[in-house]
Amino acid sequence: MTIRAKPLPADERRAATVEAVIQLAATQNPSDITTAAIAGHMHLTQGALFRHFPSKDAILQAVMEWVAEQLLARVERAAQDAPTPLAALEAMFLAHTAFIAEHPGVPRMMFGELQRAGDSLPRRMVRTLLGRYGERLQQLFAQGKAEGEIDPTLDAEAAATLFIGTIQGLVMQSMLSGDVERIRRDAPRVFAIYQRGIRSAP
Repeated sequence: MTIRAKPLPADERRAATVEAVIQLAATQNPSDITTAAIAGHMHLTQGALFRHFPSKDAILQAVMEWVAEQLLARVERAAQDAPTPLAALEAMFLAHTAFIAEHPGVPRMMFGELQRAGDSLPRRMVRTLLGRYGERLQQLFAQGKAEGEIDPTLDAEAAATLFIGTIQGLVMQSMLSGDVERIRRDAPRVFAIYQRGIRSAP
């Protein structure tokens, strides 16, 4: 007997579609995810799916919007609760890696979009996300310098690039090992090394 998904309000159906794509991306190449696969995962017909999204690119756009909103909100909450700039950077680092451990399909989707030829809207959204993230990091570097916690000669742009690149490296290691939780285990030790490179001399 074929199981059909219960009718949901439009917003809930769109949110469920985003979740389905991220779940599928955790176990297969994102470029191979078809609208038929998404509909099948949700126990829907493609026609039902297209009532909420006009195309696969529209679905990918919704996924990238969700990622940007959720990730930036999570790291911002983590930073706001921290007592110092360095503590805020560590909290952001750990919050980001925890987000990836919970949603392993997200980095696969982002890497996939950045590898696509052309300048698609989802690709531009990934660049915007990274730009906003980098700006927030540079704000914390400036604050840390002003408070004497971060090396006053620090190249903030390079430090932001290294911060994000270090997380990307942890993502790659966890993907290669097939152990998603590895990123959560390795993150505190890796950040400790990063922190030693940017803090002010005692």
